[in-house]
Amino acid sequence: MSYSQQALDQLERGQLDQFKKAYASALRHDDDDTLYSLAEELYSLGFLNQSKRIYEKLLKRYPEEDDLRVNLADILIDDDQNDEALTLLNEVSPDSPAYVRSLMVAADLYQTQELFEVSEQKLLEALKLAPDEPAIQFALAELYFVMREFKKAIPLYLGLIKQGIPEFSSVNLVERIGVAYANAGRFEQAIGYLKQIHSGDMTPDVKFETAFTYLQLKDYQPAVKLFNELKETDPQYTSLYPYLGQALVAENRLDDALKALQEGLGVDQYNQKLWSYAADIAARVGNESLTETYLKKGHALDPEDLDMVIKLSNLYVKQHRFQDNVAFLTDYVGQDNLDPQLYWNLAVSYAQLEQYEKADRYYQAAVPYFMDQADFLKPAVYFFREMGERDQMMKVLKAYVKVVPDDAEMADMLETEEENDF
Repeated sequence: MSYSQQALDQLERGQLDQFKKAYASALRHDDDDTLYSLAEELYSLGFLNQSKRIYEKLLKRYPEEDDLRVNLADILIDDDQNDEALTLLNEVSPDSPAYVRSLMVAADLYQTQELFEVSEQKLLEALKLAPDEPAIQFALAELYFVMREFKKAIPLYLGLIKQGIPEFSSVNLVERIGVAYANAGRFEQAIGYLKQIHSGDMTPDVKFETAFTYLQLKDYQPAVKLFNELKETDPQYTSLYPYLGQALVAENRLDDALKALQEGLGVDQYNQKLWSYAADIAARVGNESLTETYLKKGHALDPEDLDMVIKLSNLYVKQHRFQDNVAFLTDYVGQDNLDPQLYWNLAVSYAQLEQYEKADRYYQAAVPYFMDQADFLKPAVYFFREMGERDQMMKVLKAYVKVVPDDAEMADMLETEEENDF
C-alpha cells in the first residue's frame, strides 16, 4: 500500500496524527501519479493546504503541465489569493489542452468579484471552443441567473435538460427554469415547471417563487397554501407576508390578511412596507385607530416616504382632524417633491380652519393636477366663488361639468354664469 493510500485510510478513520506522518512520507517516497491522485482526493475532502503543497511540488517538476497550474489556481482562489491565481491562469496559453478549464476557473473568480461582464466573456470564449461541454453551458446559465439575465439563462438550462441532464452540481434545473421564467414575468411557463417539484423538496426561495407565481396567475388557493407552508417552516422569511396578505385579500379574507401581516410585523418590526400594507388592510376592515397606529409606525421608520405621508394625511382629512393635518405636514411644505395630493389636503384643511388665504394658495397649487377629478373640482368651485375669484371658478366649473355632465345643479350654474357674461 502506498503512503498516499495509508494517508487517506487514516483520514477516513479520523487518525489525524498518523495521517500527517503518512502524508509526509508520501511527499518523499510516492511516485508523481500517485501524488497527483492524492492531491485530487485531498482537495475534494477540503484539505486545501495539503493539496496545494503537492501541486506546487509537481509544478516545479513539470512546469509544462498546465493542468497543475489550473488546479493550483483553483485552490488559491478558495484561499482568497486571487492575484496569484490569475498569474497562474494567465500563463496557460490558448493552444493548451487546459485552456478551456483555465477560462472557467477565471470566470468563477471574476464572478466572485462581481465582475460579471468579464466572467461572461471568459465563459463565452470557453463555449466557443467547447460548444458541447455541459459544464460550460451550466456555468454560463448560472452566471446569467445571478446577473438576473433570465432570458439568456433559460435556453441554456433547457439545452441541458434536452441532453438528459435534469440536475447539475446538485442544482435542480427544473427548479432553475421555473424560477427563471417567473422572474422573467412568464408565469404560465414558470408554473409548468415549478408545479413538477414536490412541495417538500422545495427550498424556501423556490417555494416563495412558486407561491408568487400562483399569485400572479390569480390562482390564490395554492398561493395561500404555499405561503403558509413557508411561514410555518421559515417564519423569518419576511418577504412572504405582504404577498400572503395580498392573496388572502383577493379571496376576501380580510381578517386573515390582517392577521398574516401582524405576524409578519412580529418577525420584522423594521419593515416599513409591512406597516404600510397592514394599515391598508386595517382601513379596509374599518379599524381607523389601528390604521393610524400602523401608519405612524411606518412613517417613523422612513419619514421621507411620501406614500406613507399621503396616507396619514388622507386619514386626518377623512376624520376632520384638520389642525392635526396642518401640523403634520408642516415639515413637508416647501419641499420640491411635494405630492399634489398634499396641496389638496392642505387646501381643504385650511379652508375648514377658516384660514382662507392659505387655503387659496394650496387650491391654486392643486388645480393643475386634478382637473379630471370631480371630488376635487366641485368643492373648489364653491371655494373660488366664495373667494371672489371668478376666472378660476369658471375654469374649474367647466372642467367639472365636462367630467360630470349629468350634475344638473352644476350645469345650471355654468349656464347661468355664462349668460351673465353677455
